[in-house]
Amino acid sequence: MIAARAGAACVALLLAACAQLPRSPVVDAASGEVRSGRLALSVQDQPSQSFSAGFELRGRPQAGQLTLLNPLGGTLALLQWQPGTAVLQTPGQPPQQFASIEEMVEKAAGAAIPVAALFDWLEGVNTPVPGWQADLSQLAEGRLRAQRHEPPPQADLRVVLDR
Repeated sequence: MIAARAGAACVALLLAACAQLPRSPVVDAASGEVRSGRLALSVQDQPSQSFSAGFELRGRPQAGQLTLLNPLGGTLALLQWQPGTAVLQTPGQPPQQFASIEEMVEKAAGAAIPVAALFDWLEGVNTPVPGWQADLSQLAEGRLRAQRHEPPPQADLRVVLDR
Protein backbone atom coordinates (compact mmCIF):
# COMPACT_ATOMS: atom_id res chain seq x y z
CA MET A 1 0.00 0.00 0.00
CA ILE A 2 2.78 2.42 0.89
CA ALA A 3 4.67 1.53 -2.30
CA ALA A 4 1.55 2.25 -4.38
CA ARG A 5 1.11 5.66 -2.73
CA ALA A 6 4.79 6.48 -3.25
CA GLY A 7 4.50 5.45 -6.89
CA ALA A 8 1.40 7.62 -7.36
CA ALA A 9 3.18 10.55 -5.73
CA CYS A 10 6.16 10.14 -8.08
CA VAL A 11 3.86 10.06 -11.12
CA ALA A 12 2.10 13.22 -9.89
CA LEU A 13 5.43 15.00 -9.43
CA LEU A 14 6.61 13.96 -12.89
CA LEU A 15 3.40 15.20 -14.47
CA ALA A 16 3.72 18.51 -12.65
CA ALA A 17 7.32 18.86 -13.81
CA CYS A 18 6.20 18.34 -17.40
CA ALA A 19 3.60 21.09 -17.23
CA GLN A 20 3.51 23.12 -20.40
CA LEU A 21 2.04 26.38 -21.48
CA PRO A 22 -0.87 26.20 -23.90
CA ARG A 23 0.15 26.39 -27.55
CA SER A 24 -2.93 28.16 -28.85
CA PRO A 25 -2.15 31.11 -31.11
CA VAL A 26 -3.29 34.59 -30.09
CA VAL A 27 -3.27 35.74 -33.68
CA ASP A 28 -5.13 34.46 -36.70
CA ALA A 29 -2.76 32.34 -38.78
CA ALA A 30 -4.08 34.15 -41.87
CA SER A 31 -2.54 37.39 -40.57
CA GLY A 32 0.93 36.06 -41.26
CA GLU A 33 2.79 32.94 -42.27
CA VAL A 34 3.52 30.37 -39.60
CA ARG A 35 7.20 29.45 -39.53
CA SER A 36 8.91 26.77 -37.51
CA GLY A 37 12.34 25.29 -37.09
CA ARG A 38 15.32 25.73 -34.81
CA LEU A 39 17.16 28.82 -33.75
CA ALA A 40 20.38 29.38 -31.89
CA LEU A 41 21.69 32.57 -30.35
CA SER A 42 25.30 32.83 -29.24
CA VAL A 43 26.38 35.87 -27.27
CA GLN A 44 30.14 36.49 -27.17
CA ASP A 45 31.73 36.29 -23.71
CA GLN A 46 28.33 35.50 -22.16
CA PRO A 47 27.68 31.76 -22.54
CA SER A 48 24.84 31.94 -20.01
CA GLN A 49 22.92 34.08 -22.52
CA SER A 50 23.48 31.68 -25.41
CA PHE A 51 20.75 29.17 -26.19
CA SER A 52 19.23 26.90 -28.80
CA ALA A 53 15.56 26.00 -29.16
CA GLY A 54 12.87 24.89 -31.52
CA PHE A 55 10.43 27.63 -32.46
CA GLU A 56 7.04 28.40 -33.95
CA LEU A 57 6.58 31.97 -35.18
CA ARG A 58 3.12 33.31 -36.06
CA GLY A 59 1.83 36.70 -37.07
CA ARG A 60 3.71 39.83 -38.03
CA PRO A 61 5.98 42.36 -36.32
CA GLN A 62 2.90 44.31 -35.19
CA ALA A 63 1.08 41.36 -33.55
CA GLY A 64 2.19 37.80 -33.16
CA GLN A 65 3.41 34.91 -31.12
CA LEU A 66 6.74 33.13 -30.74
CA THR A 67 6.84 29.77 -28.98
CA LEU A 68 10.25 28.43 -27.93
CA LEU A 69 10.40 24.65 -27.56
CA ASN A 70 12.78 22.21 -25.90
CA PRO A 71 14.08 19.16 -27.84
CA LEU A 72 11.13 17.05 -26.63
CA GLY A 73 8.59 19.62 -27.86
CA GLY A 74 7.82 21.11 -24.44
CA THR A 75 7.25 24.85 -24.24
CA LEU A 76 10.19 26.81 -22.82
CA ALA A 77 8.60 30.22 -23.34
CA LEU A 78 5.64 31.82 -25.04
CA LEU A 79 6.09 35.39 -26.28
CA GLN A 80 2.98 37.26 -27.44
CA TRP A 81 2.72 40.83 -28.64
CA GLN A 82 0.35 43.39 -30.07
CA PRO A 83 0.50 47.18 -30.29
CA GLY A 84 1.42 48.65 -26.91
CA THR A 85 1.98 45.41 -25.01
CA ALA A 86 4.06 42.26 -24.96
CA VAL A 87 3.72 39.28 -22.61
CA LEU A 88 6.32 36.64 -21.77
CA GLN A 89 5.12 33.39 -20.25
CA THR A 90 7.39 30.65 -18.93
CA PRO A 91 6.23 27.44 -17.23
CA GLY A 92 5.79 27.81 -13.51
CA GLN A 93 6.17 31.60 -13.56
CA PRO A 94 3.60 34.39 -13.63
CA PRO A 95 3.31 36.20 -17.00
CA GLN A 96 5.63 39.20 -17.39
CA GLN A 97 4.41 42.30 -19.24
CA PHE A 98 6.63 44.58 -21.31
CA ALA A 99 6.08 47.85 -23.14
CA SER A 100 7.51 46.51 -26.42
CA ILE A 101 8.40 43.32 -28.25
CA GLU A 102 12.05 44.39 -28.35
CA GLU A 103 12.21 44.71 -24.55
CA MET A 104 10.49 41.34 -24.10
CA VAL A 105 12.73 39.51 -26.60
CA GLU A 106 15.85 40.93 -24.96
CA LYS A 107 14.62 39.65 -21.58
CA ALA A 108 13.74 36.22 -22.98
CA ALA A 109 16.81 35.75 -25.21
CA GLY A 110 19.41 37.62 -23.16
CA ALA A 111 20.30 39.85 -26.11
CA ALA A 112 18.49 42.31 -28.34
CA ILE A 113 17.20 40.82 -31.60
CA PRO A 114 15.66 43.00 -34.34
CA VAL A 115 12.28 41.27 -34.55
CA ALA A 116 10.77 43.37 -37.35
CA ALA A 117 13.87 42.81 -39.47
CA LEU A 118 13.80 39.09 -38.65
CA PHE A 119 10.35 38.84 -40.24
CA ASP A 120 11.74 40.60 -43.34
CA TRP A 121 14.86 38.42 -43.40
CA LEU A 122 12.70 35.29 -43.32
CA GLU A 123 10.85 36.68 -46.35
CA GLY A 124 14.17 37.23 -48.17
CA VAL A 125 14.22 41.00 -47.68
CA ASN A 126 17.62 42.15 -46.41
CA THR A 127 16.37 44.99 -44.22
CA PRO A 128 19.37 46.84 -42.80
CA VAL A 129 19.65 47.15 -39.02
CA PRO A 130 22.44 49.26 -37.47
CA GLY A 131 25.06 46.96 -36.00
CA TRP A 132 23.61 43.81 -37.61
CA GLN A 133 24.63 41.99 -40.78
CA ALA A 134 22.22 39.38 -42.18
CA ASP A 135 23.33 36.60 -44.51
CA LEU A 136 20.36 35.47 -46.60
CA SER A 137 22.44 33.54 -49.15
CA GLN A 138 21.17 30.15 -47.89
CA LEU A 139 17.55 31.13 -47.30
CA ALA A 140 16.42 28.93 -50.22
CA GLU A 141 17.81 25.99 -48.22
CA GLY A 142 15.98 27.21 -45.11
CA ARG A 143 18.99 28.77 -43.38
CA LEU A 144 19.48 32.29 -42.11
CA ARG A 145 22.35 33.82 -40.19
CA ALA A 146 22.56 37.29 -38.68
CA GLN A 147 25.43 38.72 -36.67
CA ARG A 148 25.46 41.73 -34.39
CA HIS A 149 28.77 43.55 -34.27
CA GLU A 150 27.60 46.69 -32.45
CA PRO A 151 26.83 47.38 -29.65
CA PRO A 152 28.80 44.83 -27.65
CA PRO A 153 28.55 42.04 -26.86
CA GLN A 154 28.63 40.53 -30.33
CA ALA A 155 25.84 38.06 -31.07
CA ASP A 156 25.31 35.37 -33.68
CA LEU A 157 21.74 34.33 -34.58
CA ARG A 158 21.20 31.21 -36.69
CA VAL A 159 17.85 29.97 -37.93
CA VAL A 160 17.10 26.66 -39.66
CA LEU A 161 13.55 26.47 -41.01
CA ASP A 162 11.53 23.26 -41.19
CA ARG A 163 10.75 22.17 -44.71
